[in-house]
Amino acid sequence: MTNIQVTINEASRLLREKQVSSIELTESYLERIRQVDSRVHALVTITDELAMEQARKADELIAVGDAGPLTGVPIVIKDNMCTRGIRTTCSSKMLQNFMPPYDAAVVEKVKAHNMVMVGKSNMDEFAMGSSTENSALFVTCNPWDLSRVPGGSSGGSAVAVAAGETVCALGSDTGGSIRQPSGFCSVVGMKPTYGRVSRYGLVAFASSLDQIGPLTQDVTDCALLLNVIAGADSRDSTSVPEPVPDYTRCLKADLKGLRLGVPREYFVEGMQAEVAEVMEAAIKELEELGAEVDREVSLPHTPYALAVYYILAPSEASANLARYDGVKYGFSYEADSMWEALEKTRENGFGPEVKRRIMLGTYALSAGYYDAWYLKAQKVRTLIIREFNEAFKKYDALITPTSPTVPFKIGEKTDDPFQMYLSDVCTLPINIGGVPAMSIPAGFTDGLPIGMQIIGKPFDEETILHVAYAYEQATEWHKRKVEV
Repeated sequence: MTNIQVTINEASRLLREKQVSSIELTESYLERIRQVDSRVHALVTITDELAMEQARKADELIAVGDAGPLTGVPIVIKDNMCTRGIRTTCSSKMLQNFMPPYDAAVVEKVKAHNMVMVGKSNMDEFAMGSSTENSALFVTCNPWDLSRVPGGSSGGSAVAVAAGETVCALGSDTGGSIRQPSGFCSVVGMKPTYGRVSRYGLVAFASSLDQIGPLTQDVTDCALLLNVIAGADSRDSTSVPEPVPDYTRCLKADLKGLRLGVPREYFVEGMQAEVAEVMEAAIKELEELGAEVDREVSLPHTPYALAVYYILAPSEASANLARYDGVKYGFSYEADSMWEALEKTRENGFGPEVKRRIMLGTYALSAGYYDAWYLKAQKVRTLIIREFNEAFKKYDALITPTSPTVPFKIGEKTDDPFQMYLSDVCTLPINIGGVPAMSIPAGFTDGLPIGMQIIGKPFDEETILHVAYAYEQATEWHKRKVEV
């Protein structure tokens, strides 16, 4: 049986009713990977043997009536989440042969719910990038146009879902790394509230910004997968012991009584006209669904978010990546002295974007510059958090574009880091504020996807999902599938 393309919800029903077995479903997706991955390059590692073993176990559980809603459903994991005994590279030469001795917390949860891992996805090296061109292994291509980027850093996860190589995927989001590729690939992607999902076993980039979240085909699937991965974890000191609701219960088809704000600062100078047109149509749809929309919202510190992010994130990266010294694990360069070995290990193990961010961060933290750069950025971060808090006293959610542009050509921005960094201008403030947000398909222009971002109050993923579901049910964008 080949090319079964289903959502989590559909797969769960088919498996429960025994119309298809998990082995058949898994074989179908592995065959799809064999058919298309040579063109889109979404996966770093294909775990076919493990997948079939997990599928067999899932079928046994289904046979005795001991299956959950995600039992036997194929999933892809971004390659910066530790998987015991399976290569975890972060798409870097530094970790190209690293075999973790343990599973990340989210991987444990996926296994506990008897999902089937079919592979690990490509990414920008150590999650530093907005296009998945910074992978040390290969460039991932957007399935809607193979000459264009899929976004980043979770580009491989977004492409795997969009191209039908998996039912769903996990990604990580430090400045937009789930939402921006979701927008570029026309899938659903959520960055939960900071602390909602355990970061234990996630290879750190910027620890105060990183968060793991789901990438799925529709909003219902997003709620189902968030149900699995959310929750407190004592191994992650930033994990928050907030109760986790059943997110599927908030999926309602109308928006009566909801107040939505549209912050003008997110409609930046240089935004493509087509993106603005799609957003205008989407906002009108939200109004027709019963929402009260205010288009005159202002978050005046938003323009500073880009500068704040590119001080804070590289500073944390500089500290986190100091552990890659060629001594304990990972790539090691043999040399005559310890200092030469350390220098050459980092020179040859890290790619240019990672080196650039380490140098930026080391500079910002250095004596004489700490107060001028890092401390000042932390103060502006506080102002951005306060602005979100004030906005959410008045509005239930905020509506913005996911990205100011459609997917750009591969190679178009690689020589201009600043233009590349601007790709995340709509998503960065959310990580700085620690609030939840998601991207959903909102339209196309010339066959290229455009995403809408919905931002919510801390630990109020339910309202975001409610808005997203109502919009999705009233539109057809999520049903449009790509031919690869």
